[in-house]
Amino acid sequence: MTQAKVLTQEEVERVLCYLGKKQHAMRNQAMFLLTHGCGVRIKELVSIRICDVLDRNGQINAEVHLNRNQTKGDRGRTVYLSDKMRSVIRNYLCERFGLQDLLAVTLTDTTRALFANQKNPNRGFSASTGCQMFHYWYKDCGIQHGSSHSGRRSFITNLANKGVSIHVLKELAGHRSIAVTEKYIARNPAVLHASVNML
Repeated sequence: MTQAKVLTQEEVERVLCYLGKKQHAMRNQAMFLLTHGCGVRIKELVSIRICDVLDRNGQINAEVHLNRNQTKGDRGRTVYLSDKMRSVIRNYLCERFGLQDLLAVTLTDTTRALFANQKNPNRGFSASTGCQMFHYWYKDCGIQHGSSHSGRRSFITNLANKGVSIHVLKELAGHRSIAVTEKYIARNPAVLHASVNML
């Protein structure tokens, strides 16, 4: 079975541009970026609730604590949000609720899905529907072998190429073993050449 494609920066920009021209642009761009910027699995992505990302003061958390029902392997994990990802989520929520300040959202039912589907604003997508969405985004952008797992593979590979330790990558990915994390890292000839030139 072919592994999910690791996207180039040009391909990431192509998908973002494509999504920006479609309905629910900010929601879909945020979903796409969370897979690439945090390495979340599709099951995790669709299960994230507003209360998982929004604190009591209306600020976006730097860490998202997922329980074992939201993730894989019957155990919870922490997803770390960069400043950029926190800004993406904040901008999406401000647009979703038509607000400039998210404090008012904390007074509502924050157990609602972060990424609501268009049929029901309180419910999110199933993992299956999420997979299909990503499949068609990549297909429409002409990216072969792109899947909902491409963002996760790209996240791990890009950090590995920047010299992040395999032990740190294991924690960021929520893997139990380094051996699993290693399978996600795509071979990059440019990095191999740069490594030997360091001698």
